[in-house]
Amino acid sequence: MNETATILISIGGVMLLGMITNTLGQRTLLPRVTLLLIFGILIGPNVFDLIPRSIFSSFDLFANVALLMIGFLVGGHLTRKLMHSIGRELLAVSLGAVIGTVTVVALCLSLLGLPVEIAIMLGCIATATDPAATIDVIEETHSGGRFSELLTSIVALDDALGLIIFSLGVALTGLLNGADGIISPLLVAAKDILGAVAIGVLIGVPAAYFTGRIQPGRPMLFEALGIVFLCGGLALYFEVSYLLAAIVMGMVVVNLAEHHDYPFHEIENIEQPFLILFFVLAGASLQYQSLLGIGVIGFVYILARIAGKVIGVQLGGRCCQSTAETRNWMGFALLPQAGVAMGMALVAAEQFPDYRQLLLSVVISTTIFFELVGPVFTGFALRKASDGSANVS
Repeated sequence: MNETATILISIGGVMLLGMITNTLGQRTLLPRVTLLLIFGILIGPNVFDLIPRSIFSSFDLFANVALLMIGFLVGGHLTRKLMHSIGRELLAVSLGAVIGTVTVVALCLSLLGLPVEIAIMLGCIATATDPAATIDVIEETHSGGRFSELLTSIVALDDALGLIIFSLGVALTGLLNGADGIISPLLVAAKDILGAVAIGVLIGVPAAYFTGRIQPGRPMLFEALGIVFLCGGLALYFEVSYLLAAIVMGMVVVNLAEHHDYPFHEIENIEQPFLILFFVLAGASLQYQSLLGIGVIGFVYILARIAGKVIGVQLGGRCCQSTAETRNWMGFALLPQAGVAMGMALVAAEQFPDYRQLLLSVVISTTIFFELVGPVFTGFALRKASDGSANVS
C-alpha cells in the first residue's frame, strides 16, 4: 500500500472515530478530549503503532490550525457587554488562580528540598492551562451561564498571564543567582505579548469592516479561514504567540463587526475535524512511560498545582464576591495543561542546564497526567456549578 493511501485511510478512520467518541462522551463521565487522547495512545507508536510516521510530520500543522480556531472563537466571546458584566471578576479570579498556583507549588517543592530557583520555575510553569481541551469540554457539555462564560474568558487570558508570570519568574531566579541579563526575558515576553496583540488588531480591524459584505455562504467560509490563517501565519513568522493573536483578533472582530457574526459560525462548523485530529495525534505523541518515573517530586507537583488553583480561585473569588459555584469549582475547571507548559519547561531547562532532566521529566510526566485527567475535572466542575446554579434558582 502506498504512503498516500495509508495516510488517507488513517485520517478517515480518525475522523469516523469522532462520532463514536461523541456518543461515548454523552453516555459516560469521560470527556471526548480524554477519550481521543486515550485512543491516540492506543494506536500510537507506544502501543499498537497503527499511525504512519509520515502523519506525525503534519502534527504541528493540525495543532496550529486547531488552536488558531479555538483562539478566534474564544476571542469572539469577549464582547464589550460581557467584559462590562464580568470584567472585575475575571481579573480577580484569573490573578488569584495564577498567584495561588505559583505560591503553593513553589512553597511545597521548596519544602521538599528543591532549590528555590527550580521550585519557582515549576510554580510558574504550573500556571499554564490548555484552552483547546477546556473549550472542547464546555462545548461538549453544552454548558451555558455565567460560570462557563467566566471560564471561557479566563482561558482566553491564560496565554498572556502565563507568559508574564513565567518571565517574571525567570527574572527573579536570575536575580537570585546574581545573573546580569534579567531584563532580557522581560523584553522577550513584552515582544511576544505586544507583538501578538498588534497582529490581532492589525488584521482584526479591517476584517471586522470588510468581511460579511458578500452574500452569506461559501465566500464567507473563505473569508473566515483567510483571516484566521493569515493571523496565525504572521504570528508564527514574527515568532509571537499565535494563540494570543487569534484571541485578540476574535475580540476585535466581534466588537467592531456590528453588521455580522458569520466568521464565528463558519469556524464553528469546520473546527471539529481539526480538533479530532489534533487530540488523537497529541495522544499518539505522548510518551506515557514518563508517568512511571514521576516520583515524589511529580506527585507533590500534581497535588500542589490542584491545591494552588483551588485556593487561588477561592481567594480571588472572595475579593470580588463571586458566587459560591465560581469559588468552589472554577479551580478544578482550570486543570487541563498542554503545550504552553512544555514550551516554558524548555526555556527553563536552558536557563538551568544542571536541572534540565529534572525540569523536563517533571513537566512532561505531569502534563500527560493533566492532559488526560484535567478534562474530567473540567466536566465535573461544569456539572457541579450548573447543579448549584439550578438549586439557587
